[in-house]
Amino acid sequence: MNGRRRLTGVVTSDKMMKTAVVEITRTFRHPLYRKVVHDSKQVKAHDELSCMIGDEVRIVEARPMSATKRWVVEEILRRHVEAQEAGEGE
Repeated sequence: MNGRRRLTGVVTSDKMMKTAVVEITRTFRHPLYRKVVHDSKQVKAHDELSCMIGDEVRIVEARPMSATKRWVVEEILRRHVEAQEAGEGE
């Protein structure tokens, strides 16, 4: 393994060519107030695997590919199957 960071998130947009917007959420306890805090951020990732909205993906740090793209989709962990289930029901 190399020293690149790897994060897991959900694809929220796939409208750009070879780019996916991935939302990364993390839950942690506040150090002083001990309240559970939910934090999320969106990053743009280079997508050669043709992810779809709702897919859970692993992204890895990469060199800057554009003004805002600094991540690459490494693998799709789980496909979003809502569209497939809706088609089978009819």
